[in-house]
Amino acid sequence: MTKYEQEIYNIITTSIDHLTVEQIYMELKKTCPKVVMATVYNNVNKLWKAGLIRKVSIENAPDRYDRIRKHDHLVCQKCGKLADISFEDLTDSLREQMGGDFLSYDLKVFYICPECQGLERKH
Repeated sequence: MTKYEQEIYNIITTSIDHLTVEQIYMELKKTCPKVVMATVYNNVNKLWKAGLIRKVSIENAPDRYDRIRKHDHLVCQKCGKLADISFEDLTDSLREQMGGDFLSYDLKVFYICPECQGLERKH
């Protein structure tokens, strides 16, 4: 792993947030001030293609990156906030319904987060 790959991997896997490439870039600039955005894009894609990090795609929002550990996501339909949650593992049920194996699944549950619900009540 190159220096940048390692740094980017560490930023993503130690963050409790689901970072965009721009956020990763801003964090990396703190320790590597000469880094350019293209380097971050290239290394994030390399890490993702190697299966070392997870890409979380949501319609009309930039891709975000996350650690590999098995977990699911809650996505606020109003503000776009992304939060981790662990639902019951559906692997066996999905295999049975599909009649065979699959590569992976990514469960995203869309809802209105408590903060946005509170704002709705005030208006």
